[in-house]
Amino acid sequence: MPLVRLLQLASPALPVGAYTYSQGLEWAVECGRVKTEADTQRWIGDLLEWSVARFEAPLVACLLEAWAQGDDDTVRRLNDDFVASRETSELRAETVQMGYSLVRMLVELDAWSSLPGWRARLQTLDTPAFPTAWTAAAAAWKVPVADALAAYLWAWLENQVMAAVKTVPLGQSAGQRMLAVLGGRIPDLVPLAITLPEDDWSNYTPGLALASSHHETQYSRLFRS
Repeated sequence: MPLVRLLQLASPALPVGAYTYSQGLEWAVECGRVKTEADTQRWIGDLLEWSVARFEAPLVACLLEAWAQGDDDTVRRLNDDFVASRETSELRAETVQMGYSLVRMLVELDAWSSLPGWRARLQTLDTPAFPTAWTAAAAAWKVPVADALAAYLWAWLENQVMAAVKTVPLGQSAGQRMLAVLGGRIPDLVPLAITLPEDDWSNYTPGLALASSHHETQYSRLFRS
């Protein structure tokens, strides 16, 4: 059952609107920074390795542990830290909207019916970020931390590749090549995220911040701002 639940959480069919965001990639294409398959792979790979794997993924690991141990104070602190770490208005709006949508979906599916207390714990958060809601479900369904992290990173990667296929544009085969190469990094990034001390967490990626800022006022765009 944990594996089936994990597949559901990592599915692109999860109705939280992830496919409507490009996280600055659309502007990188618009300005000419990303033009080819190689450019795209470098852009996404750098974000995966130097931002997501070194801040968001360690935070997800700590959230999973805090949820499992009933440490709601730590959950609340990490949630607030993640929301505060979003460097632009659109990045903040993305995680807040996706968190809200996931909480709503879990309630509508009555996902907590056999898990007393979880629904109330999650609903005490005023503004649940997407990683917070996602880890609540994964922890409640007893998904192992390493498996959950691998799925979380894969879901992020797949969404970025899907955005690139639409925007650059690239063919479906190019998308699969990138998933094969970049997905191959995930097994090494999972233990890094689990063991990285909080003092060493970092999402210092100024290129993403600039791209996202420009995307907010981009004249013509496919993805939400």
